[in-house]
Amino acid sequence: MKSYYFPLLLTIGGSILYHVAQKSLPRTTNPLVTMMLAYAVGILLFAVTMVFYHDQRPFLNSVRESNWAVFVVALGAASIEIGFLLAYRVGWNISIAPVASSVAVALLLIPIGILGFKEHLSIGNVVGIMFCVVGLILVTHK
Repeated sequence: MKSYYFPLLLTIGGSILYHVAQKSLPRTTNPLVTMMLAYAVGILLFAVTMVFYHDQRPFLNSVRESNWAVFVVALGAASIEIGFLLAYRVGWNISIAPVASSVAVALLLIPIGILGFKEHLSIGNVVGIMFCVVGLILVTHK
């Protein structure tokens, strides 16, 4: 099922599981230990699913070909994990925190996409971005 929409559906399903589980973690646990356990389980899941992911590149070649971005992805993922966990612990709602975060990230990525990756925006994109700004203000306003 390698369709155009499959990766996005996988992301959406995973995000729903992720946020429900993050919001359900016991407040009494050390957040760093909780995330270490989650990553350990994640590593096991990746190892098991590699059996089903048919790729012509050998494992060690992929390790050797990796660059600095792997470490930055790890830093970003860890920041997202602990950030949401702490946000939920201080009282953010599961219906607001992911929306506010996603819209803010999308808005901050616009100049990076334009300047760093030579992406272009259509008039429709700009109108949508304006709606996102208004939505972010409305969603985060108490």
